[in-house]
Amino acid sequence: MTVKHEPADAGANQAAPDTNEEHLQRVWNKVVGRRTFLRQAGLATAVAVPASGIAVSSAAAGSRNRAGDPTEGDFAILRFLCAAEIIESDLWEQYAGCGGQATAERPNDGQNPFYVSALENLDEDMPQYISDNTDDEESHQAFINAYLMSKGQQPVNLEPFRRLRPSPATGGGSKRVLTNLKSLSVDTSWYLRYRAETNPDFGATFGQAVTINNQPVIPVSDTETPPGDTISQPPILNTFAQQRMQAIANSAGFHFAMIEQGGSSLYTTMALKVTSLEVLRIVVAIGGVETNHFSLWHDKAGNAVADPLAGVTDPKTGTAFPNLNASGGEATQTNLILPEPCEFIPGLPACSVVRPTIDSLAGARAAVKALTMDGLFNGQSGGFFDFINRLAREADAAEREIG
Repeated sequence: MTVKHEPADAGANQAAPDTNEEHLQRVWNKVVGRRTFLRQAGLATAVAVPASGIAVSSAAAGSRNRAGDPTEGDFAILRFLCAAEIIESDLWEQYAGCGGQATAERPNDGQNPFYVSALENLDEDMPQYISDNTDDEESHQAFINAYLMSKGQQPVNLEPFRRLRPSPATGGGSKRVLTNLKSLSVDTSWYLRYRAETNPDFGATFGQAVTINNQPVIPVSDTETPPGDTISQPPILNTFAQQRMQAIANSAGFHFAMIEQGGSSLYTTMALKVTSLEVLRIVVAIGGVETNHFSLWHDKAGNAVADPLAGVTDPKTGTAFPNLNASGGEATQTNLILPEPCEFIPGLPACSVVRPTIDSLAGARAAVKALTMDGLFNGQSGGFFDFINRLAREADAAEREIG
C-alpha cells in the first residue's frame, strides 16, 4: 500500500408531531412523478419523525418478516438519506432562488441577475443546471418519504428546525431556511483526491486546492453587490462589486461539487449495508444521480481556476482563485475531471472508483461532520444536531442481514 500526501493549498497556499400523513399519501398516489408535486410534497407536507416515532407499529413490523422485505436497518438508512436530501434541497433552493433559471415550473428562480451573470462566466448554462439539480434533490426526498410511508413508517421532516434567516439580498426570499450559505469554509480537497492514484480509504490525505474560508456563496447584500449590475463575458472585473460577486460565484462552484461528491460517497457506503433488494435499488439509483451531479460540478469548478477567471480575488474576504494550470502538473490540471484509477482492493490493479467509501470517512456521521465543518449549519439549534446525529448513528449501525 502506498500512501500519498497531496500538497496543501496547491493553488495558493424535536421533531414536530405528525399532522399530514394522509394528505401526503393521497397527493402522492394521485400525481406521482410530476415535478410540481415533488417540489410541493417534499418539504411542505412531509411530517416529522418524533424521537418515539422511529419504531413502526407491530402490525407493520410483522409484515416485514417475509424474505426480501426491508429491515429496520434499511429504514434507518432511508431515514438518514431522506434527511440529507431535505438538507440538500434547502441549500439548492437558495442557490436556485438567486442564480437558477426561471421557468413556468420554477418561476421564482434566478432572481438576482448580477449573480446569474457571474455564474454564467463559469458556464453559460449554469442557471439551468442549478435549477435542474434542485429539482432532482426535491424529487429524492419526496420519493424516499413516500416510500417510507408506503411501508408503514413515519416520514422525515426537518421543518421544526427551519429557523435560519435567508440572505437579505435579492433572490434570498423570505422563508426561514435550514442551511447557512452566507459564510462557509468549503473543503476543496476533493479536487486533488479525484486526480490522485491513492485512496483515502487506505490512509491517503489531501490538502486544499483553493482556500475558501468564511466566504459567502450567494449574494448577502444588495448594497455591495447591486442586483442590477452585470459582469460581461469574457469577464471584465473593474469594480469592487464585480470582483466580489465573481468571487462569490466561484466559491459556489467549488461548493456545488463538494456537496455532490459527498453524496456520491454517502450513497455508495450506505448501499453496502442494505438488506432488501428493493431498498438497494433505491439507494443505488439515487446515488448514481448524485455522482452524475458531481461530475457536472467538477467540470464547472475548474473554470474558476483557469483563464479567463484565474486571478479573481474577493476584495472583502481575500479569497483568491489562482490559475491551477500554472503548475503544469496533473494534480491541478483543470480539464482532468474524470477520476484517476486508484488503490481499491489490495492485491488487484488500480481502478477508477468513488472514494472514500468507508464508514469513518463516508458514512452518515462523517457526512454530518463534514457539513458541520463546512459551516452549513451555523446558527442551528441543539435540537437539530441531536436529531440529525441520532439519524446518522442509526444509519451507520445498520448491517446487511444475510439469511
